[in-house]
Amino acid sequence: MSDVLCDFCQRTWTHEIAMVEGHQGSCICGRCLDVAWSAVVEGGLDDSVKDWKCTMCLEHREDPCYRSPAHEEAFICRRCIRVSAQALRKDDTDWNAPGPVRRS
Repeated sequence: MSDVLCDFCQRTWTHEIAMVEGHQGSCICGRCLDVAWSAVVEGGLDDSVKDWKCTMCLEHREDPCYRSPAHEEAFICRRCIRVSAQALRKDDTDWNAPGPVRRS
């Protein structure tokens, strides 16, 4: 697992840090997902720029997104934030989203 990194902070995947995998090996750790959830789902932030593409689903989307401040090429769309949150809640981890998973 030491060669699997979070695309948003470059943190190494460990048993202590929950991680969700997207398409083509993209990953977001639970800590970055916390920040993205708080910013986009709860705070209404939209970091989108022209022609951005979600790192997790590899799609050009029109819904709001979170952009990593550490790795500006890494974006996650609101849909992937929610799907990742649901995956971690179902997984055998201690991760919990800062708020309830709501449908858009």
